[in-house]
Amino acid sequence: MIELRTYAFLDNLQPQLAALVGTTSRGFLPVTGVAALWIEIAPGIAIHRLLDQALKSTRCQPATIAVERAFGIMEVHHEDQGEVRQAGEAVLRSIERTENDRMKPRLVSSQIIRSIESYHTQLINRTRYGSMILPGQSLYILETEPAAYAVLAANEAEKAARIQLVDMNPIGAFGRLYLAGGEADIDAAAAAAERCLGSLGGRTTKS
Repeated sequence: MIELRTYAFLDNLQPQLAALVGTTSRGFLPVTGVAALWIEIAPGIAIHRLLDQALKSTRCQPATIAVERAFGIMEVHHEDQGEVRQAGEAVLRSIERTENDRMKPRLVSSQIIRSIESYHTQLINRTRYGSMILPGQSLYILETEPAAYAVLAANEAEKAARIQLVDMNPIGAFGRLYLAGGEADIDAAAAAAERCLGSLGGRTTKS
């Protein structure tokens, strides 16, 4: 029995998110404007079989596949949205699930830090994979469960405001997103990210 945790379709990959995925992925790197699909399941090892189904059924390319202690995650992308949706349908058929069988995103935590201090920015910049945050900017941090929904939140935030994508981690117990920018832009980005996650359907308990 495979649990569908995340099923997140991105219609138009934004420039900063595409660049950040490229810094951490070892597969076929996505570029701005492609459609992408992120799927997270349990048990994790089954993700290899699902990626095989997606690739054999479409012309999609994979950016990443990861298996950690409990969960598995994969990404596929293509410039044709139809190819990506077909890849998702192939995966769902193979595990006898529908998109509505995914877990509904849960906003674990959300906070905005205004006018961040210099020493704080130095600590964040040492470990980030995206843009640097600068002193005086606002910092937005989001945590979500399942983890892979952090990707969707990042993409929608970037659509909504002029922000810097500092970091995004879609793997593990919780997904985390770090954004930097001016106060008004951070407020708009945070609202867009949380609105997007809140709008997704799915089950509220684990199967």
